[in-house]
Amino acid sequence: MSARLRVILEEEIRKLSLPSGIPQTLEELKHIVQETFAIHQDFSFQFQDQDFNGQFFTLLETNEIKDKDTIKVVLAEPVITVTFQDSSEDQGVLDSFDSSCTELLEDVGSCSTASSDTTILSSPGSTSSLRSVPWPAQFVIPTFSFDTELILQAANEANLKEGTLLCNPAVKSNILDKLAESIFVYTAYPSSAQREQVAEALVMKHPCLRDPVSFNGLYSWHNSLKYKLGNFRAKVKHLGIPELNVNCLKRKSAADKTPAKNLKKAKKSEVNYLPPHPQGETDTSLEKERVELLYEYKKRDNNSVINEKMAKTFSLRRKDVIQKPIIIDLNARWPALFEFSQIEEEFRRITLKPLQSTFFGKLDEYTPKLLRLYRRKGGAVGKKLDETLEIMNEACTFKIVAVTLML
Repeated sequence: MSARLRVILEEEIRKLSLPSGIPQTLEELKHIVQETFAIHQDFSFQFQDQDFNGQFFTLLETNEIKDKDTIKVVLAEPVITVTFQDSSEDQGVLDSFDSSCTELLEDVGSCSTASSDTTILSSPGSTSSLRSVPWPAQFVIPTFSFDTELILQAANEANLKEGTLLCNPAVKSNILDKLAESIFVYTAYPSSAQREQVAEALVMKHPCLRDPVSFNGLYSWHNSLKYKLGNFRAKVKHLGIPELNVNCLKRKSAADKTPAKNLKKAKKSEVNYLPPHPQGETDTSLEKERVELLYEYKKRDNNSVINEKMAKTFSLRRKDVIQKPIIIDLNARWPALFEFSQIEEEFRRITLKPLQSTFFGKLDEYTPKLLRLYRRKGGAVGKKLDETLEIMNEACTFKIVAVTLML
């Protein structure tokens, strides 16, 4: 049977069609992905395990994934291996090289020793604190605790035979706790539409949980999710999660000290709205990186270093954007952010989507409606639009004829 996989690459998310189904071996799948997406670097796979709230695990066998599952391509880090050979005649040269290499490793600060005589340098910078998956098109209901799953299984069978519904407060509490954890993987503040999507997926998977009062059977779950997520945020807020702490009452002005007023939260498909700092980093250390970035920005042909430092200081920059959104200050503190290439990179860091292809894809989607709207325009503006559209039609016709002749 044919299969489709959702593939997360380094800069975009693609769909992989497998007409012959999922390959039997990992090497075959790796070869297909390598050929399809033109990946020249060595890589490994991770898959999204729904038994653990959609967390990513290393893929070891292809039977662990199925149709419409999500896999992530993890590029192997470039490795520099230095091997020291024991030779008496070259001992002086080796001693000198060993001393120089030791100084280099101390400066880099990112070395690890493998076996007895091998040193491996790993690339600096880490973005493990960022969310790596956007809100799914279809929310997958997680597996609940063992006893809850047994109760749901029996209740679903009874619902199928007799149409009875399950009313068990303990089961409902366990379900809401698990759903809150799963939702938090994607967003801390789900919208009303997202909560409704979760409720719909829950009732579709477990018909015994349908709300007997509402017309679509979702209202009580939608409402319960709203309050459960509020309680969940209050429970984990002490862990120092920035996107929760920014909305604490003590951080609001005296006029805004109500829980639901002026909430700073993702509203336009942001995946990483206000992420925590990378592990081991603080405001002070990232501020030093920002100052170094100002110096590196003045150099020519320095895009690789700028990209690295912009990625590393992403969490500090988001804090500036959300808490102090003054354009003049942002331009002074982050001049590289206003470069075309960095605008696209920042969009990808925030939404996990490529900016240009997303924009042009939406433009293509709405172009026919825009053209119909332009053609209905009257007056002097309508006349100018007609002239422009006529030129566009002639250009399109010429292009079609040219392509036809070439074929």
